[in-house]
Amino acid sequence: MSIIRSERTAAGLLLGAAALGLLLANTALGPALLDLQHAHLGGGVIDLSVGHWISDGLLAIFFFIVAVELKHELVAGELNSVQKAIHPAIAAVAGVIVPAGLYLAISAGSGLEQGWPIPTATDIAFALGVLAVFGRGLPNRLRVFLLALAVLDDLIAIVIIAVFFTQDPNLLELLLAAVTVTLFGVLSRMLRGRLRWPLGVVMVLLAVLTWWLVYDSGVHATIAGVALGLVMARRPARRVTHVLEPWSNGLILPLFAFSAALVPIPQVAPSELSPAFWAILVALPVGKLVGITLGGWLGSFTKRGPERGRISVPGLITIAALGGIGFTVSLLMNELAFAGSEEVRAEGTLAVLLGSAVAIVVSGVLVSLLARRNRRLHPVAAEGKVPAA
Repeated sequence: MSIIRSERTAAGLLLGAAALGLLLANTALGPALLDLQHAHLGGGVIDLSVGHWISDGLLAIFFFIVAVELKHELVAGELNSVQKAIHPAIAAVAGVIVPAGLYLAISAGSGLEQGWPIPTATDIAFALGVLAVFGRGLPNRLRVFLLALAVLDDLIAIVIIAVFFTQDPNLLELLLAAVTVTLFGVLSRMLRGRLRWPLGVVMVLLAVLTWWLVYDSGVHATIAGVALGLVMARRPARRVTHVLEPWSNGLILPLFAFSAALVPIPQVAPSELSPAFWAILVALPVGKLVGITLGGWLGSFTKRGPERGRISVPGLITIAALGGIGFTVSLLMNELAFAGSEEVRAEGTLAVLLGSAVAIVVSGVLVSLLARRNRRLHPVAAEGKVPAA
């Protein structure tokens, strides 16, 4: 299981699954796979297609893990004080505003402006994976800053999903969900001794009930995973995520990437592609690069203490390039934004994959160059013996 927990492995599986989905969708197997994706499972109270079971059901587990990580960082990690959080927070906010603005500028007047959230997301697993693959010898503060930035980015993405992709929510069901979430949090603080297993079973039932209430209320079901992750007691939550992480890295995220990338490539000239395609393709890698760099530079003026602990401008640019890898959350937002148009959704998926691919290449080169420079200037630190300057 340890290899599946690896950031390198997680990134590789995501990329491989997305590439396989895109490849198979454009072969003779494509129509059969698309029929399977749209086939419905369940019935009665819950009747979802296979694709929606993946994006609305399984992906809630991924968001539960994200929420636990977010809570850890806010309580005991790199975001547990205003002084620590302000720098990555400014970078994260700028890294959302600039690509969203760039998307709106490119798509203005097209009627597809609702896709503005798509290029605002950063894929934690992929970004950290690229850093792990190419960043041997880099100081740990770069990884810490990227992790804090990506966690805050995910928090913004959660808010966007909850606010902008919810229509006419059922308030009674949301109130009931709040009750089940509260019970879940209370029981998580009682998990000890002989009560652990029976309470664990009750908590699983409460989690499933919460998911159904949130889904049926009209709010995207992944928000249930977020709420449960935030209220669960820290120690049992860390144990649960330790168990779930290999399943998330090895099955849930690759399965979602495969399903989301299962789109036929439009047989049209580039000039006939929708403005949404070009807006995402440009705004994801370029908007993130400009926004995070600018926000990180402005946020650096809030830092106190020795210059040694600060991130250089080349370091900020490198992290900003990594932030342009949207992938998982961008694909989810694309599905939500263009749910009513199969053609635009397919083009949006291709734009997310291509934009993320550009960011992967650019960030891989920048991380490699920065790591090589750091190893040359600080050969002892690169071996892990002393902190790098």
